[in-house]
Amino acid sequence: MITSISNEKIKHVAALQQKARLRREESLFVVEGGRLFCEAPFSLIKEVYVTERFLEHADVRMRDRLAATGYEEVSEQAFGKMSDTKAPQGILAVLRQQNYKREELLSASPLLLLLENIQDPGNLGTILRTAEGAGVTGVILNGDCADIYQPKVVRATMGSLFRVPFYRSQEIKREIEFLRDNGVKIYAAYLEGSECYDRVDYRGGSAFLIGNEGNGLTRETAEAADVRIRIPMEGKLESLNAGVSAALLVYEAARQRRAGQ
Repeated sequence: MITSISNEKIKHVAALQQKARLRREESLFVVEGGRLFCEAPFSLIKEVYVTERFLEHADVRMRDRLAATGYEEVSEQAFGKMSDTKAPQGILAVLRQQNYKREELLSASPLLLLLENIQDPGNLGTILRTAEGAGVTGVILNGDCADIYQPKVVRATMGSLFRVPFYRSQEIKREIEFLRDNGVKIYAAYLEGSECYDRVDYRGGSAFLIGNEGNGLTRETAEAADVRIRIPMEGKLESLNAGVSAALLVYEAARQRRAGQ
């Protein structure tokens, strides 16, 4: 059992939780909790750490999975040093990052999200979770989005991180051109959009541009889209939450596709 908070393994996991640069350099990240551990593909699992208390209460399924992955037992104090949560569950794992090529996001009839400057971790995680629910085939993020492997983002995805292909790009306009060349039509969620979002046909290859929580899409990016769409709002609202906007658009596309089958 590891008991010292000065142990190199403990310090390394804590650093992975805190430092995006280290996560990028080592192509690793951390997941916490039994649910995310069970949803993580075996091929990604590098290290597993558990407390004695967690082991005492683990069910048969969990014990079988731990036996398959292997694990290291740590003290409650050491686990607290590694954990990013206020109420640690007693299990975490170091995982290898997934690397997708942008071509892998395409399908016979792609439904994609293109995210520009989404900086709130909870929003980004929720968008990925929503994307899975609506059948989105992939998510493209620009370089100013939050780190998709940041602990809060990982938790907010509720496991969708392992199932929704994603690609990070430094130049969103380049991705717009790539998608357009592959028959995907680009729709920008924009306050000044000329078309109401629920009066447009998304049954063909479609990609929705979603912008920053406070400022929306940059004008340059919005103007690069094929169509600028708006979500009508009552009252005195100036904008909707980025995650809510993404959900409305992808579920409208999903509804149309089901209706057209």
